[in-house]
Amino acid sequence: MTEITLLNSKLETSGTLDTEVSLTPKDINVPVVHQAVKAILANRRQGTACTKNRSAVRGGGAKPFKQKGTGRARQGTSRSPLMVGGGVTFGPTPRDYSQKVNKKAMILAIRSVIADKLQAGKLTVVDKIESDGKTKSMFNLLDGKGLLPALLVTSSKDSPAIQAVRNLQYGRGMAVEGFSVYEALKYENLLIEKEALETLLKRMV
Repeated sequence: MTEITLLNSKLETSGTLDTEVSLTPKDINVPVVHQAVKAILANRRQGTACTKNRSAVRGGGAKPFKQKGTGRARQGTSRSPLMVGGGVTFGPTPRDYSQKVNKKAMILAIRSVIADKLQAGKLTVVDKIESDGKTKSMFNLLDGKGLLPALLVTSSKDSPAIQAVRNLQYGRGMAVEGFSVYEALKYENLLIEKEALETLLKRMV
């Protein structure tokens, strides 16, 4: 069991949250987190880079110059990779870079990130992140408490807090359904609603 400090909407201490999930330093699995981050970044790649080899380049049917007497190396086609305008040797072709991470491994990676943030004092659990949807108000709140840069995780994708943090240079917001291990590591502080954290912890039981 782990005890986490709970804050109110003004980011003031209001109580504690007890979880059945262990979030100790022993629960931090670095290799699994590395695997998850690699997969997330690989899945973002389009894999559309493409070049034409000598058989795909248009033209080149005629011999560019006669076989002998020019002093040059003999050539049978102007589409040779050795000539300007020719094909590309061993160039990139469209491919799928996506990597699969097992469900249990991804859950373990999420648990490791939350445990790491908690141990580093960078996890802030808020009963409810209230916002008027204005960036300036959100900046003043977070900057005043020294919580920037920060990733805000809400229980609902329609939360005004996500809209308010959208234009912050050192902040980002997302709903718990789209929680990303990579984004959680990218930002120093993790600000998460109580309900959202409970949703993540239920997956780990």
